Amino acid sequence: MRKFKKHHPSKAFYRPFTDQQSERIVRYDVDCIQSLDRLKLAEKLQSRLEYEDKKIDAFLQFNTSYEDSKFGMAPENALKLAMEVQQFDRIHIKGLMTIGLFSAEDEKVRKCFKLLKQIQLQLLDQDIPVHELSMGMSGDLEIAIAEGSTMVRVGTAIFGKRAHPDSYYWDEGK
Repeated sequence: MRKFKKHHPSKAFYRPFTDQQSERIVRYDVDCIQSLDRLKLAEKLQSRLEYEDKKIDAFLQFNTSYEDSKFGMAPENALKLAMEVQQFDRIHIKGLMTIGLFSAEDEKVRKCFKLLKQIQLQLLDQDIPVHELSMGMSGDLEIAIAEGSTMVRVGTAIFGKRAHPDSYYWDEGK
């Protein structure tokens, strides 16, 4: 990561899937974590950031599709999580993130993105600065942009499909 940042001074974003991965990223030059979805993880990050004397931007991740296979906080707990994380001086809440429903039915996917937009408006009303929305991937980015996404993740469009299922790369258990 350090070599990458030396030659590419733009922001480095990371989406870890476990607490251990999240703690390790603090040692590297990662500027933003896109998957902060629980207080326990925020506490561990805060502690590690204090130790390393660093700060990090974060996106709060919500499971707007309510799928068991997806990570993220339940949307009903958005305000509570945001207010708790906002108390940490080393973590700067930058925005919100979700992964839409994997479906060929555009309106079902759109519903997930609309819900994240509603959460954003609710938090902005409480002066929680969640100005960015990271939603949409290669297969649904047009819908996400139409619903207000400011950041899309397009790995498949660039690199192609993965050779193995997600479970090969990380433990999907919470």
